[in-house]
Amino acid sequence: MATTSVTIRMDENLKKQAETLFDEMGMNMTTAINIFTKAVVRQGKIPFEIAVDPLFTETNMKALRQAVKEADEGKLTAHDLIQD
Repeated sequence: MATTSVTIRMDENLKKQAETLFDEMGMNMTTAINIFTKAVVRQGKIPFEIAVDPLFTETNMKALRQAVKEADEGKLTAHDLIQD
């Protein structure tokens, strides 16, 4: 079986954290990425759920910005913010 190189751009801190975790599992980054890729090919999908954090949806961010604006203008109390 022939092998090939793949270059991945990744945040340095994330890479270090992943390498530490993979090392604790007895594997390296290459093995972990191969496991992930084989699971994707076998299942025909990403093998875990990918979802948007509901806190950061555009609708929620708009409501949060409005609440901050109203609080800055003195239209909302801390109690009002907690109630919402």
